[in-house]
Amino acid sequence: MNLPKEVSPAQAAALVRGGARMIDIREAAERKSAGVIPGAAHAPLSALRAARIEAAPGQALIFHCKAGGRTKQNAEALAGKAGACEIYLLQGGIDAWRDAGLPVEAPR
Repeated sequence: MNLPKEVSPAQAAALVRGGARMIDIREAAERKSAGVIPGAAHAPLSALRAARIEAAPGQALIFHCKAGGRTKQNAEALAGKAGACEIYLLQGGIDAWRDAGLPVEAPR
């Protein structure tokens, strides 16, 4: 199994524009208090074992947390859930995304 590669916020944004799917592994309370990356699916780390994470053929997945630590620590488990598609970790998490001036919205 290949472990995911880290990508910068700018690289992740380009991948999303190209059809990649963003997956937020933070817990619901974090999403509610800190906002979300527009379009990001939610698969909280606490429920990862039960989560169904799907990707279309050829679609890449980008996992993110708050600052990047949880995605790094759980890279192997995330890779196992993603199947055969290309997977990435957002370097610096949503904090770096926000610091790069990329959009963050209040959760719905």
